[in-house]
Amino acid sequence: MLTLREEKIIDTENIIGINIRRLRKQKGIGQTELVKQLQLRNTNMTRETLVKIEAGRQHIKLSQLNGIKHILNVNYEALLTDKDEK
Repeated sequence: MLTLREEKIIDTENIIGINIRRLRKQKGIGQTELVKQLQLRNTNMTRETLVKIEAGRQHIKLSQLNGIKHILNVNYEALLTDKDEK
């Protein structure tokens, strides 16, 4: 279940983290490179934060999700939809 609370997206099943990791790896982008590209876009994120988001241990902010969407060149559906439900 996805809900929006105080600009943080609460992903109780870690669908977003799993999708970020899968899409990032498909495009051959490492965690450090993704974080570097986010920082160049003035999106606040560290590699440690990305690791936690991908593992489902930290919620993602809307600004971070938007930055990742642009860098990975995907739509929100690719990040928010459970791949097994398609």
